[in-house]
Amino acid sequence: MSTNIFFKKKKISTKIFFNKHKLHKNFFINDIKTLTLSKKNDLSFFESIKYKSDAIKTEAGACLTTKKLSNFLSKTTQPIIVDNVLFELAKILKALYPDADIDYPDNTLKLISKKNKSVTLNTNVLIGKNVKIGKGSIIGSNTIIEKNVQIGNKCVIGSNVIIKNSIIENNVVIQDNCKIGQKGFGFIPLKNKNFKFPHIGKVVIEDNVEIATGCTIDRGSIDDTVIGKNTYIDNQVHIAHNVRIGNNCMIAGQVGFAGSSRIGNYVSIGGQAGVSGHLKIGDNVKIGGGSGVVKDIEDNQIVMGYPAVPLKDFLKKNKDKNE
Repeated sequence: MSTNIFFKKKKISTKIFFNKHKLHKNFFINDIKTLTLSKKNDLSFFESIKYKSDAIKTEAGACLTTKKLSNFLSKTTQPIIVDNVLFELAKILKALYPDADIDYPDNTLKLISKKNKSVTLNTNVLIGKNVKIGKGSIIGSNTIIEKNVQIGNKCVIGSNVIIKNSIIENNVVIQDNCKIGQKGFGFIPLKNKNFKFPHIGKVVIEDNVEIATGCTIDRGSIDDTVIGKNTYIDNQVHIAHNVRIGNNCMIAGQVGFAGSSRIGNYVSIGGQAGVSGHLKIGDNVKIGGGSGVVKDIEDNQIVMGYPAVPLKDFLKKNKDKNE
């Protein structure tokens, strides 16, 4: 993730959180990043063996992890052993980015309704501070574009759309009633009160993407949510935090993606299918409508059913039932 333009970072002392840990004297928290993006002054986190290969190669200066997983960390990364990695991470995020656990209303919004040679703004458009909109773009009525959002050239943004914490590239179409860049579903359940997990990432929508009516795309928690080039998304699709969808994908209506799944290139998904969190879906995969994907899928597979299985197995199973 690049420099955070959407959430203001607060300076905090490392000792506030890690007083009992004998950290390197020269370590301070520059930022919190994923294992793959962290550098020597960044704090990272490693809570699942699924990310073992990333942990081995990470350049993070320090990393929240468990005693069992700490053995897999890079030798240059200092482990910080905790009982609950995500809870400790959430507390630090809250201290470092105090405004990222709730989507507060943007008090910089101004009513702008005008037409000029470069951008067309229809009736009752609200735009926040430092918003950038490229040449030839059209913004529909009653749409809200919050502070620091970037929209590229020749984009078409429909009516009643809300965009925050997002970077939208060129030739993107976003139809009516979409909500993009809001906080995702994340909290640490405690005995008396749930502790909200701040989301400091953003949404990146690449060139030539089309998003149909009524879709919701959550921003990333630590990483970003990304929609790849030339991908088409049908009505009422939900894309959770940190999901990455590749190039040239086709996603039919009412599909749901849980957080942190990775979708390859040229993937087709039928209507009302669901993809569980932290999965990897390969390139050229086809997922039948109504399917429930609960495990990784390799390249060039066609799957169907719940749980989703190779199509030939699904057809055989249903044929046996009917005989």
